[in-house]
Amino acid sequence: MTDCIFCKIINGEIPSAKVYEDDLVYAFLDISQTTPGHTLLVPKEHVQDIFDYSPTLAGDVLSRLPKIAKGLDKAFPDMLGLNILNNNREAAYQTVFHSHWHLIPRYGEKDGFGLTFTNHMDDVSKEQLASLADQITQGISEVTE
Repeated sequence: MTDCIFCKIINGEIPSAKVYEDDLVYAFLDISQTTPGHTLLVPKEHVQDIFDYSPTLAGDVLSRLPKIAKGLDKAFPDMLGLNILNNNREAAYQTVFHSHWHLIPRYGEKDGFGLTFTNHMDDVSKEQLASLADQITQGISEVTE
């Protein structure tokens, strides 16, 4: 894709702080640096989001995550944890439409990054959970790879 900022970074048209590269992926520091070491892992193949991944591409990209994570852990001994995030489509806060995985080192509760989940356990019955699971199972059975 000619107008994609991540494709331009991968192709060397835009500078980046590269931390890892092989024939299938490129990893570089996010310019926002939500926390020190905030890294993006992107497939070199232009795919918009997870819905465009083939099983092979998913395996290729996701198999690189542990290597980058372990590298961050070695580089930052004060890192207490790591968030790995992948936003898909605008409603899920994707802003660059070339799939990418955020690796965000965590240094404490007040390190500049927050993530919360609302617990609706008391609002959902076992029957509703079973119905949701059935819907998802049906959807998965309709997927052709």
